[in-house]
Parts: sequence; C-alpha cells; structure tokens
Amino acid sequence: MNARVTSIAAGIDGTLIDVECVLTNGLPNIIIVGFANKAVDEAKERVRSAFMSSKIPFPKKRITINLAPADVPKETPALDLAIAAAILLASEQTNPDISIKDTIVLGELGLDGSVRPVRGIIGSLLDAKKKGITSFVIPADNLSQATLVPNCTLRTVGSLKELFDHLTGVMQLKQIETKDLALKQLSTKSAVDFAHVIGQERAKRGLEIAAAGSHNILLSGPPGTGKSMLAKAFPAILPLLSQDEILEITHLHSLTNRDYAKIVSERPFRSPHHSSSEIAIIGGGQRPRPGEISLSHKGVLFFDEFPEFSRSTIEALRQPLEDRIITVSRAKGSITFPADFTLIATANPCPCGFYGSTKQCSCMPAQIVRYQRKLSGPIIDRIDLFIEVDHVKHDKLLNDEIQGETSDEIAKRVEAARELQRERYQESTLCNANLGNQELKKHAKLSPSAKNLLTTAAERLDISPRSYMRLLKVARTIADLDDSNTINDAHVSEALQYRRQPIQL
Repeated sequence: MNARVTSIAAGIDGTLIDVECVLTNGLPNIIIVGFANKAVDEAKERVRSAFMSSKIPFPKKRITINLAPADVPKETPALDLAIAAAILLASEQTNPDISIKDTIVLGELGLDGSVRPVRGIIGSLLDAKKKGITSFVIPADNLSQATLVPNCTLRTVGSLKELFDHLTGVMQLKQIETKDLALKQLSTKSAVDFAHVIGQERAKRGLEIAAAGSHNILLSGPPGTGKSMLAKAFPAILPLLSQDEILEITHLHSLTNRDYAKIVSERPFRSPHHSSSEIAIIGGGQRPRPGEISLSHKGVLFFDEFPEFSRSTIEALRQPLEDRIITVSRAKGSITFPADFTLIATANPCPCGFYGSTKQCSCMPAQIVRYQRKLSGPIIDRIDLFIEVDHVKHDKLLNDEIQGETSDEIAKRVEAARELQRERYQESTLCNANLGNQELKKHAKLSPSAKNLLTTAAERLDISPRSYMRLLKVARTIADLDDSNTINDAHVSEALQYRRQPIQL
C-alpha cells in the first residue's frame, strides 16, 4: 500500500515536503530517496529503534521513502515523525477513519520512541499557513513557541506511541486552537537607570532621540566616561514589543539555540566582542543561520570600541544599516534574514583614548587620523547621531541623590513619539529611521524657514544626499518628541548639532 504524509522543511523559507512510503516484497530494509543529507538518511535507524522501543510492529518489508520534491535539499531531522507516520499508514496499522490529511507532521524521534522538539517551529507554521495549511502535529516541547502563531490547530505528541494510539483510535491527541490564546508582554528591565548616570545630559538626549526614531548612534569620548554604561541603560527606554515583533524575534532566536520553550518578549540587546568573526556578526555557515545583526532584530546591536572590529566586519554592516535586511549567499543558495536593529557604537578619539580631553594625548597626528579613518565614509553616512561624551567631575560621582530623569520618565516620551509615528504611517512597527525617501518627503512637513536652514547647512557642511535625508529623519523625530506636526528651525538646529565634527589636529 502507498501512503503520503505532509511535512515541511524548517527555516526562514519553508517548502512543503510530501513524505511518500511504499512497502514491497524483498529483504527488510529502509531506503530514503529525495535529495536527503546524512541527518535525514540516519532517520531510518531512529525510526526502526523508535518502533521497537514503543512495541509497535515494524513491517518486515522493503520500505521505500520518497521525499518530494526531489530537487530540494532535505537537511532536517524534523522529518522523522512524518516518516514514521507514513510507515504506519502504509502498513495499514491505523484506523482508516482517522486521517491526518492536510496536516503538517513535525518531530525528531529518539531511539526510545520519544519525540524531541525541532528548530524553527514558528517559521514552519507560518510558511505552512501561507500555503493554506493550519493543522499541525508537533512535539510537545515546541508548544510554547507554536502558540505564538495565531489561528492554528495544534496537536502535541510526546512519543511515537502517542501518535500510534491516536491513529488507531485508542486515544485522541491534545488539541489546541491558538486563536484562543493571549500572550503576555514583558517590559525590558535594565540594571542601569538613566538617573544613575551622573551628568552626560547631551548623551542622554541623543539616546532619547535614537530610541524615539530607531536611529543609529555613535558615542565618542575618552575611556571611563560612561559610554558603555549609557548604552546598557538604553533598552529600558524602548517601547514594549508588539505581538508580531515577539513572534518574529522568537523565531529568529529559535534558529540558533536549542531552548525550544523560550519566548523572547523583551527587546534583544546584543553585544558581540570585537574579536567576533564576520560570519558570527552577519550570519552564515554551511547551513546559514542568523548572526548577531539578525539576533538584535527589533532591538539593539551594541558595538563597544567600534574601530577595534575588523574592517570587513564593519563594512559588512552597509546593507543591513540601509535596507534593514541581510542576504547571505552560499554555494547551495542564498537566504535573507531580517536585521532591523538600532546600532549603538562607542569609540575612543584616538588609540590612547585621551585626544581632546584634559589628559595629555600620547598619539602622533598620523596615528589619530589613521585610527579615526577606520570607519569609512559609507559607514559614517549611515550613522544618524554623533555624541561626544566628556569627563564628569569627581566630586559628583559619590553623590547618593538621584540626578536627572529616570528611565521610566524618558520612556514615556519615547512611547508618545512612537505613537505619533504609528498614527502617521498607519503601521505599528515603522519608525522615522525606516522611512523611504518618498515617504519622508510626504510626511516631513518642513516649515519654509526650516527647509531653508537645512539646505543652507547641508551646502556649507558638504553633507551627502544620504546624510541630508538622514538629518531630516532625525529632525522629524525631534519634532515628534516635541509633539509638533511641523519641523521647525529649532528641530533642524538640534539635529545639526549631532552631525560628526571634522578631525582637527
């Protein structure tokens, strides 16, 4: 008898897989065809052992498994459970009145018959929904993440025996309708509050603007002035994630770790070391997986000591900083990961770190120029805000009184500005920094004097067209924080203050 069970290739772009099984006379054996790699081919041993451990009769026939379409590589052990189900159907051990037609079956089998969770369950469910399938049989340990996908029918299995009992009518698998479930949102808790940062009011203002419009920012200054501390306080002023954002972020993180029950409900804050490889930052590998820029999607990517990263790693940020996506191409094909993050970078003004400060700089002029030129023009063009962080007087450091606004107070203004942007653009996740040129022209609403000021300043400062548009986006965000529908002179003037200052030796 022939049997067919539907599964799906896990990943960003899933492909429906028809697991076909046929039993014929001949020496007992399992043959898997259909462009399967070693992980899939080894399924025949896992399936055989799972049948024996579960005390389910295993057919003493020549078993041929075809994974269609045959020209698509199959590289996931998530097909194990579908292969086992196809063998059960083909051997006529199931109740013919019970069907799993139009149902996606996913799960990795253990030798003891247990069903283990699989990677990328959210992406698999979303891809199947796009193709019109909303019914799934999944591992029980994948349930917490799978419930994030709305309007699905989920049946969970913990072992092959449970699936066998369901198909024979002995028992019914637990069924869950995800449309009835609600997701609890969590706020980001930071160990550093803005009120604990002494002084640095200009840097705090710059970070507030960056949070309100999702702008990239570079903090520059001598060592020990609080650049890293300010960056670590930044997540606390960001708005809560939406349901769609939680779904997207959790899916990306599930592709890189084995914590299949974890739901990421806080904005990511990724801080890779400067010795990290280019692949670790942008993603890739033999089986491409998201890198740090994708794991910081809808959150923060913090590059401490930005010029210390390799030149190739820094230059690899060009596409994601501009397009908010990263396309990784390999010999087997290419894959696109989302990379919509806020870049916070820190840098010293020179190799010794004290150029322009109260301490004596020990660097030669050529060393200072060479160090600052580690950041190329195209990268500088993609950074919206440049903030100089100066030393704080020592007598203020041990003051126990809270100075300045707390993170919660700043977060309220940031959320109000984000709400204005949601209403203006009619999209829940679109910020000023993400606007295309046509959208920006439509929504900028510059006053005549502000437009004249911006154009005059751009000509005198020799600002590139890209920087000009980014400058306008920053002014739009400042106006939103000021609850102003029109960009005025004051908003443009403040935006101009955050441009990078030329090197002066």
